[in-house]
Amino acid sequence: MADATITVPYAELLGLLGDLFTAYGLAGADARRVGECLLEADLRGVGSHGVNRVPVYTRRLREKLVNPTPSLTLETPTPVAARLFGDNGMGFVVGTKAMAAAVDRAHSYGIGLVLASHSNHFGMAACYLLQAVEAGMAAMVLTNASPAMPVWGGRTPFLGTSPFAMAVPGGRMPLVLDMATSVAARGKIRKAAQRGEAIPAGWALDDQGRSTTDAEAAYRGIVLPVGGAKGSGLSLMIEALAGVISGAAFGGEVRNQYVDFDAPQNVGHLFLAFRPDLFMPRAEYAARLDSLVDRSKACPLADGFDEITMPGELESRMAMERRRHGLPMARADIEMLMQEAALAGIPALVLPAA
Repeated sequence: MADATITVPYAELLGLLGDLFTAYGLAGADARRVGECLLEADLRGVGSHGVNRVPVYTRRLREKLVNPTPSLTLETPTPVAARLFGDNGMGFVVGTKAMAAAVDRAHSYGIGLVLASHSNHFGMAACYLLQAVEAGMAAMVLTNASPAMPVWGGRTPFLGTSPFAMAVPGGRMPLVLDMATSVAARGKIRKAAQRGEAIPAGWALDDQGRSTTDAEAAYRGIVLPVGGAKGSGLSLMIEALAGVISGAAFGGEVRNQYVDFDAPQNVGHLFLAFRPDLFMPRAEYAARLDSLVDRSKACPLADGFDEITMPGELESRMAMERRRHGLPMARADIEMLMQEAALAGIPALVLPAA
């Protein structure tokens, strides 16, 4: 029974999440946006960043560690660049506002750069890439995170598993790359620990520095950088770009949202948007990107593969299917949402008839 799932319509889940975060003081549009970002992760199969994270967000709101009604102010040293002061708002709200500001500048000047400080965990980076792509923009999103990974040559947590995320719109399909700089996102290890599942060897070390497949031991230990020194180097650069330059916490100072309940996180983000048709007509750009996709997919297949897929393609297919037919939710997550609804004093989730 623990592994059983219930398929729930997207609209039902979005309605519940919107009501839930409204009950914690968020404005209606902001509450809905938080729900959309969480569900976008589940739609795309990135369950580590989906609704299973609701309890930590609501707890931090209850304990006044996150501001439900932030005053988001932009500092604009140049027409194309800005810094957003997040006022300790939810990362989803800060991130959406910052990307919108970057897109606005890109529409006017061809490119827009917005850094954000005094923010919180913003979920799946691809959510903001998709926001830019829907506006016709190419984009990059970076964020720093709480310590979970050693700097190369070290043995204690110092760097975050900070995502490296880029996207370009296309004629037929966009390319959307959202990857952790660790071998696996820490959220995946946390989710495996919650379910009592093992993780693959090579993902993490326990707190004694030993390789482990025990998810709980791995979560207490450190995750490993993808590609060794390369992943560590990427994370360090993201720390500089999103943390140091933005004015946010950096260098091991970002608070862990699951452990540190004595102070705000002060996460830093970077959002870059630019027009892909700056140097050629839009139609020519789209045809060239389609050609890149077609030529990539036409490459001879390696053993064990029956298709070559583009970054974000499998996730997009899954999202379309789940929007139509509903999201498969683990019973544990359904029960958690019921408990959260009761705690917030809102109506419970209406489940489909068996």
